[in-house]
Formats: sequence, C-alpha cells, structure tokens
Amino acid sequence: METLGRWTNKFLMFNLFLVFFFFVWLLVALGGESLKINLGLELWRQLWEPLIQPVLGIVMAGAIASGVISKVKQKLNTK
Repeated sequence: METLGRWTNKFLMFNLFLVFFFFVWLLVALGGESLKINLGLELWRQLWEPLIQPVLGIVMAGAIASGVISKVKQKLNTK
C-alpha cells in the first residue's frame, strides 16, 4: 500500500509541475502577445480544454483526496 501511495504522490507532483509549466507558458505568451510576438498563445488556447483542464482537475482532486486521507488517518490514530 505504501508503494501505491508513493507512486500516487509522484504522479501528483508531476502534474503540479505540469500546471506550473502551463502557467509560465501562458504568462510568456501573453507578454509576447502584448509585444506582437507569437509565443504560442493560440496553441495554448487550443490545448486548454483537451489537456490543461484535465491536468488542473487531477491536481485539485489529488489535493482534496490528500486532505481527506490525512483527516481519516488522524481519526484512526486517535482512537
């Protein structure tokens, strides 16, 4: 069970860094757009629904699940 938990945490960390990458890409692309330089804003917009939203959903679900699991462990350890 511990191995599964470790792999789940690694997967969630990878997703979190992917979210950070997409955020930095958005900031750079918006900066380029303001300077009339194409830095991939249109590609970012095309990837928003099929790729970026699911990654954000996985990170949010993982955060909620992690909180719930820690609360359950806390309750089980206090009894």
